Amino acid sequence: MRTSSFLLINIIIFIACNLSQRIQVNSQAAATDSCASNFDLKGQLTFDTSSLVCRSVWDAQGFILRYEESSPNLWSFVLSAPNTNSYIGMGFSPNGKMVGSSAIVGWIGADGGSMIKRYHLSGQTPTQVVPDQGNLQVVGNSSSLVSLSGRLYIAFQLNTSLPESRILYSVGPAGRLPVGPGFQLAEHDQKVSTLLNYASGESKTKGSSSSNLKKSHGILNMLGWGIIIPIGAMVARYMKPWDPVWFYSHSLLQSLGFLFGVSGIVCGFVLENRLGVDVDKHKSLGVFILTLGCLQVIAFLARADKESKVRKYWNWYHYGLGRALIILAVANVFYGIHLGDAGSGWNAGYAVVVCLLFLVAVILEVRLWMTD
Repeated sequence: MRTSSFLLINIIIFIACNLSQRIQVNSQAAATDSCASNFDLKGQLTFDTSSLVCRSVWDAQGFILRYEESSPNLWSFVLSAPNTNSYIGMGFSPNGKMVGSSAIVGWIGADGGSMIKRYHLSGQTPTQVVPDQGNLQVVGNSSSLVSLSGRLYIAFQLNTSLPESRILYSVGPAGRLPVGPGFQLAEHDQKVSTLLNYASGESKTKGSSSSNLKKSHGILNMLGWGIIIPIGAMVARYMKPWDPVWFYSHSLLQSLGFLFGVSGIVCGFVLENRLGVDVDKHKSLGVFILTLGCLQVIAFLARADKESKVRKYWNWYHYGLGRALIILAVANVFYGIHLGDAGSGWNAGYAVVVCLLFLVAVILEVRLWMTD
């Protein structure tokens, strides 16, 4: 039993550690446009594009932006991106954040017709992304969307002295196109925030540190609260015959999980402040889980002697809070994966780990009952 238990636990830890090494692979349509190629949409646009400045603004998704100040207070834009049967968007933000920005979004509908609309991003949920709203002063009849050679071209003109320099780009989930009458956008599949210097044409990707912080927040909390602490609880329940090894193993795992979890929550607070996002439910759950963890630390430091009459009440307290912490932590990890738009791979990977932990617990629980 001892060998098999350690083997199963080691397998679970191995799988969990490999979650942090996932490599995301983006399949994209073949790029047929570049700043070095001849830009010719065969007269399908309503304004002159012969002198537009061209810049590659999002290499990972093949986004190319062309723009110019056509005349005082008139700016022309053409955004080019692979057609992946999804919407593409370009937002103008006062602070580099999604919330509060206004965007131009385009797509080819299921009937083959092109659609381009303005949106105001008043919040993170799809219902808070409102069509035909926002502060972009689009010149009438200047906006159009062209599909050519596997790419989409969004063209529009803005009445403004200088557009916002913080620009967001996004790609919607494949096959989930907005439909009338509401034209609600599904949550984007990929996004990036950039800083564009209109004078020099230099475009810098912003938020790479935030992206790393986001991954650190997720991985630390997943490993700490969602994997290591449940394994530590299993050690305490099923390794009692190996005293005092089980106690030191349990203490070490729970301490490690707690430190990982606290570090992950700190990353979460920094991330929330940096991005200005609304994640109150996720944050409240995280704070409550941290509170339960701190109570467990206090319980460990103030545990009663085995011979004490109050020991059984201490056990109830310790076991009850521990189980509540694990259940809430697992739920919040899945919720965090959803909020972070990490994709189905992370959901599936963590689900496999949780199922393995549950399966091991069931097997060991049955063995425990059989030996009693």
